[in-house]
Amino acid sequence: MIEYGQILASICAGLSVMFATLVIMEFMSYVSSNYRERYIRETSVQLDDVLLQMPAGRIFDLTIAICGLAAFLAVAIFGVSSTNWSWPKAAFIAVLAAVAAFPIPRVYLKFLKKRRIQRFNEQLEDALNSMSSALKAGFSINQAIEVIASENRNPISIEFRLLLQEIRLGVPLEQALENMVRRLESDDFELVATAILTARQTGGELTVIFERLASMIRERMRISGKLRALTAQGRLQSYVVGAMPFLLMIIMNYIAPDMMSSFFNSMTGIFLILGAVGLVIGGFLVIRKITNIDI
Repeated sequence: MIEYGQILASICAGLSVMFATLVIMEFMSYVSSNYRERYIRETSVQLDDVLLQMPAGRIFDLTIAICGLAAFLAVAIFGVSSTNWSWPKAAFIAVLAAVAAFPIPRVYLKFLKKRRIQRFNEQLEDALNSMSSALKAGFSINQAIEVIASENRNPISIEFRLLLQEIRLGVPLEQALENMVRRLESDDFELVATAILTARQTGGELTVIFERLASMIRERMRISGKLRALTAQGRLQSYVVGAMPFLLMIIMNYIAPDMMSSFFNSMTGIFLILGAVGLVIGGFLVIRKITNIDI
């Protein structure tokens, strides 16, 4: 009777574990599916911002591949260079490398967008002067936009070409300009769009406005370049401060491997390392925020 009771208890325990595992797997699948959909939706917006013809799902697959490759390389380097191998330490390094590599594609897309907007702002000064000259020659505002769109200067020609296509499809100029401002997120072009809309409503002289805006953008770029030169040392310090703890950890792993093993082989040590990493990242972001001055 006791044996039957033990068998029944074992079967019930096994079924409980199986059902709990299924529930956890279903929950993890639901969470990962929702995150994947949100990731793809946000990435598709970033791809549209930089005009890359690539499926957003491929970016997610590329992110997973980069995380796996980073974890593999980190464990391989640790296995070759370390004399005190342990699976907890290798798992911790693999997870840390995967987490660090996860935002790389999104960060690269943000970098492409930032560089594209910077190039657009640099070309906007000449574009305003060209539009001012076209208006002085008797062209309309749509024809002045077509002059910029016909030039082979990326990315400003592409953006003005998209603006011109919307106008030809029947979209009002005001709405087309608002769409372009929303798409670019450029403060300089927002001033240009506001000036065009205000001049159309009040009957202002667009040629004078364009010349003044071009002069203002030129002065703003000069000040921005001077600020970048003055804050270059601070930006370099942020990279040094961010990289120094990780380099120190690698050096200490060679100098005192026993001491570092006590960190990796205990939960307290792992939490201390994670806390130090969080503080380093926070310090890096604070320094970057201080050196990033908006004009």
